[in-house]
Amino acid sequence: MNVGSTKEKNPEKRISITPDTSKSLKDLGLNIFLEKGYGESLGFSDKEYKDKGVEILNDPKDILSRSNLVCKVNLPNEEEFKNIKENSNLIVSNYNYEKDKNFHQSFYLKSKINIFALNFLPRITRAQSMDVLSSQANLAGYRAVIESIYEFEKAVPMMMTAAGTIPAAKVLVVGAGVAGLQAIATAKRLGAIVSATDVRMSAKEQVESLGGKFLTVEGSENLETKGGYAKEAGEDFKRKQEQMLENAALKSDIIICTALIPGKPAPRIISEKMIDNMKSGSVIFDLAVTQGGNAAYSETDKIVVKKGVKIIGIGNVMNKLPLTASNLYAKNIFSFVRNLYSKEKKQFIINMEDEIIKNTLIKENN
Repeated sequence: MNVGSTKEKNPEKRISITPDTSKSLKDLGLNIFLEKGYGESLGFSDKEYKDKGVEILNDPKDILSRSNLVCKVNLPNEEEFKNIKENSNLIVSNYNYEKDKNFHQSFYLKSKINIFALNFLPRITRAQSMDVLSSQANLAGYRAVIESIYEFEKAVPMMMTAAGTIPAAKVLVVGAGVAGLQAIATAKRLGAIVSATDVRMSAKEQVESLGGKFLTVEGSENLETKGGYAKEAGEDFKRKQEQMLENAALKSDIIICTALIPGKPAPRIISEKMIDNMKSGSVIFDLAVTQGGNAAYSETDKIVVKKGVKIIGIGNVMNKLPLTASNLYAKNIFSFVRNLYSKEKKQFIINMEDEIIKNTLIKENN
């Protein structure tokens, strides 16, 4: 069985197979085909791959047509998809049924290719090593703080000098999922005073364990699904939350927005009014910008300035850490392939009784 991967289209910098994971895939008994110069932008030479037993091919079409399994970060474009052979398999990091509707209708329904999207992995123990949302969100939370501090242009920790005391920066994190918790931990390590809010009451203990102060609406219900994700709040909660956040935003120097609801646009949490009342020189980093954004005014790949407040929206924050992100994503891919491939039968098994396979397989009726 052959596994292949081609270069991603700009501006994506991540890759799906590293020299280390190519060796692991070879150990499963799989043949690996990669495009010439596949990992050079991240410092991986073709020789490193060849030393692991990988075959380097010049023509990406050749790779796609010969592979029983294609590994990609992003969904292939139309031209690439046409070159993937029938009855093969494709793994991507993310699939959005609404956003990718045209692709879904025009290509998937006409093909015989099994597409697996890792963003649909169930939250079960067995799937943790494949969890691309967690591995990438961890880095996103870290990088959001670093980027925000760079734009803040002031010292973050409290400093006592002969010329006077510099107060610690106040950081507010909206959403305490994987990205939010890493943002809290990073901001605390850098000496900030950190507070956080989340609609899931289970997040309170996690926030406090990292040294953050948990902000919550008095008498609020726990808005958490059985799968551990946040669910949409009611109007009364939203009104109370807005009042609470208005006060918190007024005192904040940096706000990191990470709140997402699976399958829906990002909730608008930081309003125009809140931003208008923030201190000039404050920074908002909106990690949810590609799904509509948690903050008013946020735009993808732009820094918008409103009354001295910078609102940052980076569409692919992983491009700021492409090597680390690729190393983690490649391990997620390997763990998924190991579950999909049978060494005994020497083939990829689509076992619909496996919760991992069932959840991640893109289906015609969606």
